[in-house]
Amino acid sequence: MSPRFPVLVLAAALASAVALPLVSSASAQSPRDRPSAQNPPQAGRGGAAFSLDTLFAALKIAPDEASAKAIEERIWAIWMSSDSDTCTLLMSRVKDATEDKDLDLAIKLLDAIVTIKPDYVEGWNRRATLRYLKHEYGPALADIREVLAREPRHFGALAGLGLILQDIGDDKHALEAYQAALAIDPHLRNVPDTVKTLREKVEGRDI
Repeated sequence: MSPRFPVLVLAAALASAVALPLVSSASAQSPRDRPSAQNPPQAGRGGAAFSLDTLFAALKIAPDEASAKAIEERIWAIWMSSDSDTCTLLMSRVKDATEDKDLDLAIKLLDAIVTIKPDYVEGWNRRATLRYLKHEYGPALADIREVLAREPRHFGALAGLGLILQDIGDDKHALEAYQAALAIDPHLRNVPDTVKTLREKVEGRDI
């Protein structure tokens, strides 16, 4: 059996598992609970951070890329916060190692992070990114699965899933992953154009 085959199976299973629930998750809110463009969520007094639920609701109705980017940055800030001094220190070393192009060291540091704090989503996500850069698609997909098990709305992980699926030639499931990401964050940079291109390829192939 080709080593590529298990990667294709894992990728397809992961894409199929996440696509439909993510597209429909926002519809579970009642209209009364959803913020509207006329009445967007406001920051609380004292500069209290938005909850992720509120931020994701706002992200979905952001009127433009600038507004969406500001909300994305708040979400990423929450994801990056580990509430652990040890993990914060190790993540700073991951950043240094990555900038020095020592991806092996960065991955070893991330191994320690996900062992120390397995619920820290960004530890898994960062390791998935580095494994993707090393073309280690199987391990990268396994890390993405860990990310989405903890935070199904992680648009970064979903976009990463789309990239991997594209690289291994699975355009149909790549399209589903990107569409799931856009259902959460409609203003994701470059993704709408990628979806348009892939849709033309997939639909043309079906015809």
